[in-house]
Amino acid sequence: MDIKVFKRRRRGVMQLMGEGIAIIPTSPEQHRSGDQTFKFRTDSDFYYLTRFPEPESIAVLMPEQEKFILFCRERDAEKETWNGRREGIDGAIDNYHADEAFPIDKFDDMLPGLLENQPKVFCNMGRYPHFDEKLIEAVTSLKSRKRAGVSAPAELVDIGPILHELRLIKRSEELRIMRRAAKITSRAHHRAMKVCKPGMFEYQIQAEVEHEFLHSGCMGPAYHSIVAGGENACILHYIENTNELKDGELLLIDAGGELDHYASDITRTFPINGKFSGEQKAVYDIVLAAQLAAIEESKAGKQWNEPHDISVKIITEGLVDIGLLKGNPDDLIENQDYKRFYMHRIGHWLGMDVHDVGDYKVDNIWRLLEPGMVMTIEPGIYINPAKDIDSKWHNIGIRIEDNVLITKNGPEIITDVVKTTDDIEHFMAQGD
Repeated sequence: MDIKVFKRRRRGVMQLMGEGIAIIPTSPEQHRSGDQTFKFRTDSDFYYLTRFPEPESIAVLMPEQEKFILFCRERDAEKETWNGRREGIDGAIDNYHADEAFPIDKFDDMLPGLLENQPKVFCNMGRYPHFDEKLIEAVTSLKSRKRAGVSAPAELVDIGPILHELRLIKRSEELRIMRRAAKITSRAHHRAMKVCKPGMFEYQIQAEVEHEFLHSGCMGPAYHSIVAGGENACILHYIENTNELKDGELLLIDAGGELDHYASDITRTFPINGKFSGEQKAVYDIVLAAQLAAIEESKAGKQWNEPHDISVKIITEGLVDIGLLKGNPDDLIENQDYKRFYMHRIGHWLGMDVHDVGDYKVDNIWRLLEPGMVMTIEPGIYINPAKDIDSKWHNIGIRIEDNVLITKNGPEIITDVVKTTDDIEHFMAQGD
């Protein structure tokens, strides 16, 4: 993505701030074990404004001077030999268009001066407690200098409402990346369908999916891949991925690649042996009908909750039709009896984070969908064994998920994986 995009974003944030100063750190490196850390992934808010990929970095925005300051690690030939190249101070200015850049080691000393006489501080308070302590300590020290004519910020303001509303509406350059991530992830799910057969293990399918992510240029999975065979499909966030795949059972895969810090998120459920049983098809068709109706309901001007409501209606009626629920569908919905089998909501925002930022309600009212929003639509039915349920339905877990862009002309599905039972069976029968 062109660096000018990030400059435009910073300018927009500073205009919305009006006055004061924003101080936004990236995420810290996370200890894994021994002397190892997990692979670093920068904070999404920080990256959204800077594109700067390195740890130990802090962005400062000063609207009155229209200034962007970046604190980062200095160049160090020895450390770079061991751990990789650094941009350093010159790189921060030349390659990332910081107006000024300073060594991260200087931040603590410079912080009081940056805060001096500022009316307010915008920050992501609560995300990184150690950094919060540092910020509060600096503000407190400034208050002690009041008699010297120095004023401390009177407000600490959460920058989330500004940044996250901007992140919620995707621009064309973001959508290009998200469409590509969705295309790669679609190929990964098709690859899994092609290779799947009884006797394989869940982790082998996971390897096929994630190979496609990396081979096609993704940073890796956008979240822990769920590869859940049989009864494991009834565990919503199953990530062990260790079991053998059995003939006659279903496989649920919820996996998405992350490309240039943007996530994709697809779920498909299909028969391990390539052929749905009658019961599996009956449940699957209910879920698919709910998903298609929810996508159709995902239009600009509709409330966020309307796609979910239609999915609940169709799933409840379907469960009554096949005998898993008994009674009047309207009463079952009012009493939330459907939650025994459909216990989650229809979806979530999608963007730089797989569960992306943005409020779902505004002034305690479900917000209206707007062009540029990207969301998932992912209804499901999960049938755990119980004495009052015929065993023929036991351990059927089905979820179908696509990524949907809200446009002025209606919903656009940016993912593309076969999903009718006939198409899935035909696709799997083709083999390699």
